[in-house]
Amino acid sequence: MVSAEVARTIAGIIGNVISFFLFASPIPTFVNIYKKKAVEEFKPDPYIATVMNCMLWIFYGLPIVHPDSTLVVTINSIGLAMELIYLTIFFIYAQRNGRLKVIGWFCVEILFLGIVASCTLLLRKTHTQRSAIVGILCVIFGVLIYASPLTVMMKVIRTKSVKYMPFYLSLANFLNGLIWVTYALIRFDLYILTGNGLGALSGAIQLILYACYFRSTSKDDDDVAKPSELQLSGSNRPVKPPV
Repeated sequence: MVSAEVARTIAGIIGNVISFFLFASPIPTFVNIYKKKAVEEFKPDPYIATVMNCMLWIFYGLPIVHPDSTLVVTINSIGLAMELIYLTIFFIYAQRNGRLKVIGWFCVEILFLGIVASCTLLLRKTHTQRSAIVGILCVIFGVLIYASPLTVMMKVIRTKSVKYMPFYLSLANFLNGLIWVTYALIRFDLYILTGNGLGALSGAIQLILYACYFRSTSKDDDDVAKPSELQLSGSNRPVKPPV
């Protein structure tokens, strides 16, 4: 019989794989930016937010904060690297204001993480206390990122069309949330459970909307270019970070 620890590891590995593809989902967008040598109306906000979320989850998963969370650290480290690559491409081809925005927010995020790390490590001595502080911040940022697809969902309801809500990205978000909920339940982790429970719920609602409005979507909509599709519907958020 499979032990709880082995089951948790398997769930975490599956979560890493699904999360990797979610992090990779904006690649076509940045390939287009590279080909056009211009960012046009593209906004970096979702990726700036995801960088902060990844950094917080990496800190949360460190042994000094929340031991035995290696798989949380691995996927968020990969995600952080990918998001930084995306922002670098944006930075190269953006106008001056766009570049200043990326630099400014990145400095703010580093400063904020430094303050959080210092306060957590100096003022809290146990893993439980440290996990609580960082975990709550992770959930707060996660909720803010999960709120971004609400715009797309409202648009689907209003237009009765799913052309701005890609099915496979919604499905991946749902499965990602579900597998990390399973991971959190095997060895109970309130913060991973809360964030990904909301993620699974958000993904489920998107799939329900897709089922409701797929038939009412015009066939011509499939051919409409959707340059902001990933930016709006995925973490997602922005592509949502895995945990």
